[in-house]
Amino acid sequence: MSRILSAVAWPYANGPRHIGHVAGFGIPSDVFSRYMRMAGHDVLMVSGTDEHGTPILVQADKEGVSPQALADRYNRVIAEDLTALGLSYDLFTRTTTRNHYAVVQEMFRTVHKNGYMIERTTKGAVSPSTGRTLPDRYIEGTCPICGYDGARGDQCDNCGNQLDAIELINPKSKINGETPKFVESEHFFLDLPAFVDALGDWLRTRTEWRPNVLKFSLNLLDDVRPRAMTRDIDWGIPVPLDGWEQNPTKRLYVWFDAVIGYLSASIEWARRSGDPDAWRQWWNDPEALSYYFMGKDNITFHSQIWPAELLGYDGKGSRGGEPGAYGALNLPTEVVSSEFLNVEGKQFSTSRGVVILVRDMLARYQPDALRYYISVAGPETQDVDFTWSEFKRRTNDELVAGWGNLVNRTASMVHKNFGEIPAPGHRLPVDEALTAEITTAFGRVGELVGAHRQRQALQEAMRVVTEANRYVSETEPWKLKTDPERLATVLHTTTQAVSDLNTLLAPFLPHSAQQVHEALGGTGTFSPQPRIEEVTDLDDDSRHYPVITGDYTSVRGTWQPKAVVPGTKVDKPTPIFTKLDDAIVEEELERLRQP
Repeated sequence: MSRILSAVAWPYANGPRHIGHVAGFGIPSDVFSRYMRMAGHDVLMVSGTDEHGTPILVQADKEGVSPQALADRYNRVIAEDLTALGLSYDLFTRTTTRNHYAVVQEMFRTVHKNGYMIERTTKGAVSPSTGRTLPDRYIEGTCPICGYDGARGDQCDNCGNQLDAIELINPKSKINGETPKFVESEHFFLDLPAFVDALGDWLRTRTEWRPNVLKFSLNLLDDVRPRAMTRDIDWGIPVPLDGWEQNPTKRLYVWFDAVIGYLSASIEWARRSGDPDAWRQWWNDPEALSYYFMGKDNITFHSQIWPAELLGYDGKGSRGGEPGAYGALNLPTEVVSSEFLNVEGKQFSTSRGVVILVRDMLARYQPDALRYYISVAGPETQDVDFTWSEFKRRTNDELVAGWGNLVNRTASMVHKNFGEIPAPGHRLPVDEALTAEITTAFGRVGELVGAHRQRQALQEAMRVVTEANRYVSETEPWKLKTDPERLATVLHTTTQAVSDLNTLLAPFLPHSAQQVHEALGGTGTFSPQPRIEEVTDLDDDSRHYPVITGDYTSVRGTWQPKAVVPGTKVDKPTPIFTKLDDAIVEEELERLRQP
């Protein structure tokens, strides 16, 4: 069994998250992590809210609060939403902890000592109206290479080339539409060209990656240049060098510190666990595996900049060097990037009101209905469109009429005829065939989830649900009252099928998995859920914040058929899933139309 780091993109704390965000980082990472635990692996799933940078300052100004107060508010909102969705973090924390500051500064000092942070005078974009630095991603214009109108100040999503904001044709601020002013300033740059050979050698071994992610990452090596890692801003982590640390207007780039969060969260988790060095099992052991989950707009930072930071820390660029106090750190095993989820033919846009917030979605619909839709029809390898009509159809036709109906009629017939799970009599080939089909499905579904082909994995599991429903229709247990032994065998076989199918579906549908377990007379925790804990900052007793955590050890090694126990009491069931009325489609479309 392996140790697996599930490194989940850090949602930005300048507002609540919408379902397009969790389609990229949240649900795919949780399905994978839940499966890997069930398959017997030792999983560490970490993330938190990303809380530095200009957008936080902009939103704080708009709301008339301090940046920290804004981050505090949305950190809690996001943590509550992700917990309600059932994302099974071992630790979901934040980037304004003193622990995170210390880890980021240690990383910077070592990369700098190894010679990979170079000081340069450069021209940075500033807002003429506020005097604040404009982050690259908040500047848009025409790409000077391919002519795409909508390139960002850090890269062009059309041609994939890395850019500097000053290179854009007709640059405009996304914050207020003004033309930025470019002024000279001293900054530290990560010397990416010093890692081209090491990055190329590493990427060319990543043959298991999704083809679109690997191709994009390799193409980035064609135009590599040093990348600024400091900013003229007063909200962020101080640059830990004499002459810089005391400067209140120089801070580390938010994207330098955000990706280091995967390491700092692991260290915080270890410190809170009582074994401060426990994180090393996932970061220093070359046999450990690490999977990074995000949307496609973050590939650059996870397949180029973060690996370069790690290589620089390890001293494995062209200038050599020695690892710092954390030792040699592992490069990502895989960057698992999803494409974009759109809504009703439009890109999500909070500013234009084209948005479905996670909180609003979960207030009106079951969390597993959203998880199911994203898993079976989400943006795994291409942009896809979320539509309310398709959400209603899949919920009603597949969850309610397919899986929910199988569970409900199985429990109902067992309760009505026996009141408990019956012992089987002589088994016929039709009974053996269903059992064999489901047993085989554990290997097929597990292999697909492990390869990040979750859509196909869920389709395979639901195909077997259809086979189980067909078995019930063909054996007609309602006609077997005069043959109690055969009735008992059929209902035992069906109950066993539902129980095993529930295990296959648990990574995708963790909330209903617990309900199905209980509907068949099960007790205890079948599908562990995350919880919010209020904690005190490990290095500052005056600071308190919520974290997501949980105990998921009970499911380790459960990815296999488990015999149901004859004699287990089965009560009259209630429906697991809620059927959606046709009217919800027009109601939700009207909400999207409202300004």
